[in-house]
Amino acid sequence: MIIIQYPLTIYYDASCPLCAAEMHTIKETDFDNKLILVDCSNESFKEPAFCPTDKETMMERIHAQDAAGQWIKGVDVFAVAYSAAGFNSLSKFWGSSLMRPILIRAYPLIADNRHWLSKTPAPYIFNKLIRMCAPTSGKPD
Repeated sequence: MIIIQYPLTIYYDASCPLCAAEMHTIKETDFDNKLILVDCSNESFKEPAFCPTDKETMMERIHAQDAAGQWIKGVDVFAVAYSAAGFNSLSKFWGSSLMRPILIRAYPLIADNRHWLSKTPAPYIFNKLIRMCAPTSGKPD
């Protein structure tokens, strides 16, 4: 279990419609402002101090850093981000020990093909599915 100190800064590829749709939908329900979104696709983006990786790697997989300086990446970012924004059911899904082996294998396939997937109805469908799980107030689902 990952213990997070908020705010959590999420570094994601905003040039990817699939990624942007997901992160912006999560941020819409971040009623306690626990999440800070940073577009690492922007030309002016520079890795933060003490970053354990480079921009190219950050563009390949989602990364996050909590207020204590702890870095997380990939599947773990989704579990923490969904939890912070009150999507308890999605957080449990991403953090599930049963689903983890599948998600760890599936996530790189999705991430590596995200720009192609963004040309399909996937962002729209995915966004609709996320919104179905969204909390409707400051109270978690």
